Amino acid sequence: MIRLLAVLLFWACTAQAQLSIEITGAGAQRIPVALVPFAGENALPPGISTIIRADLERSGLFRGLELPPIVPEPTEATNINYAEWRSRLADALLVGSVQPRPDGRFEVRFRLYDVVKQQPLGGVAYTLGREQLRATAHRISDFVYEKLTGEKGVFSTRIAYVVKRGNRYELQISDYDGAGAETALASFEPIISPVWSPDGKRLAYVSFENKKPVVYVHSLVDGKRRVIANFKGSNSAPAWSPDGCGAWPPPPRSTPSRASRPTASGSISPPIAGARPSSTACPPQGASRSASASRAAIMCRRE
Repeated sequence: MIRLLAVLLFWACTAQAQLSIEITGAGAQRIPVALVPFAGENALPPGISTIIRADLERSGLFRGLELPPIVPEPTEATNINYAEWRSRLADALLVGSVQPRPDGRFEVRFRLYDVVKQQPLGGVAYTLGREQLRATAHRISDFVYEKLTGEKGVFSTRIAYVVKRGNRYELQISDYDGAGAETALASFEPIISPVWSPDGKRLAYVSFENKKPVVYVHSLVDGKRRVIANFKGSNSAPAWSPDGCGAWPPPPRSTPSRASRPTASGSISPPIAGARPSSTACPPQGASRSASASRAAIMCRRE
């Protein structure tokens, strides 16, 4: 009996050891950041610091410290007591303010500090309307991310994706976190292959609304769109030229030796004998993400 109990005890201890999980990596070594609510941010709900905190924590590299109410609220103009913030276990500190302007807009100022090295890392002032709150918060998050990691942030990224609701298809555009979604096109026929222009101001996509695949370019500036490829056969998989002046659909299979270069305005250049659009001339990264506007890769989903 004693031997049996010893065996059972050993087995239980072994089983418990097998269930022990140790988590290591970036999630266990997140940078502690003190994100102080911006002075006056209640004028722009839900509060710009709330969006910034969500951005940074979502990256998995930062941990926002829980702070008690601070009176008076520190701003970008406040003299920083580094020892005090170090005692709060902060490696970095972000403070700022939101001030209304006579024209109805707001001015947001912020400043980032390295608490460990006891030095400022810079700051910026933005003027914005109420509808630009999230975009401005994402830009500040990008600034913080780059200063603390040395790599550019992606929080200002916009994504394009297709949602299917019943028999209705919607081409939607939203922030990287899914917030602020807007429908650019709705159709009862499939929409596929949305691709950003390099400047982030246009989308090329394939629509079957005419009972066949046709490539369109949709302007996000004025909401207008143009047909750029309506050849016989299959028109699909558009890709932008690196300069953004034209979008290239692959040539129809019926004419594999000739390719036309549709321009962004919808006009078609003369066919080029023996030419095919090169996949390396406009790589997927260049086509789907804008260097200037930080637009992003394409995602598709169904509901």
